[in-house]
Amino acid sequence: MEHITSTPTIKAPAERFTGDVYLNMIEAPTEPARLAAGLVRFTPGARTNWHSHALGQVLYVTDGVGLVGTRDGSVVRISAGDSLKCPAGEEHWHGATDTTLMAHIALVVGDGTGDGTTWLEPVTDEQYDAALAIS
Repeated sequence: MEHITSTPTIKAPAERFTGDVYLNMIEAPTEPARLAAGLVRFTPGARTNWHSHALGQVLYVTDGVGLVGTRDGSVVRISAGDSLKCPAGEEHWHGATDTTLMAHIALVVGDGTGDGTTWLEPVTDEQYDAALAIS
């Protein structure tokens, strides 16, 4: 058993996020386990870049209201208590609405070479605004 009393909050890297996003790692993928888990906090308007996960991802919203968008233009509005599964290989993004913060626990099973995330280009303001309009 290992008791971890706290982890430092870090600012998420600007090359993967738009706006102010903060991360507390819960678990890093270390062999033999492959689970990566983190508490991610998005300020209003903040969001991830487009990305995908080799083995999928589960998001559990702990606070606020957010959006998850996919390349086909689908958008899901998520709120505290909601869970959302992103299938393996699906390019998507997630973040807060323009007026409300959002926090979620992100769960990813690594592919043996890290957490299996492929980071892509930023979500444009036009893409984000379109997601707000249809959510």
